[in-house]
Amino acid sequence: MNGLFVLIAILVVFGVPLAGLPWLAARVRRRGVGAGLLGPIEEIWGYPEAHRMRFEIEARQEAPAPAPSPGDPPA
Repeated sequence: MNGLFVLIAILVVFGVPLAGLPWLAARVRRRGVGAGLLGPIEEIWGYPEAHRMRFEIEARQEAPAPAPSPGDPPA
């Protein structure tokens, strides 16, 4: 009985946080926060394109809006 309790305790201690990581990653991606937290992890393991895409997205967000052409109606 004691061994079963130890096994269940180990599964709870390690299993619950590990099971919550995919949920946390999905939530962080949806909200657009945490790029500084998940960026290095994505760059190292499995998805190195995410690192380059994050910089591209940041550059497009910071870029100024194009000036309207002289013939365009006012917005």
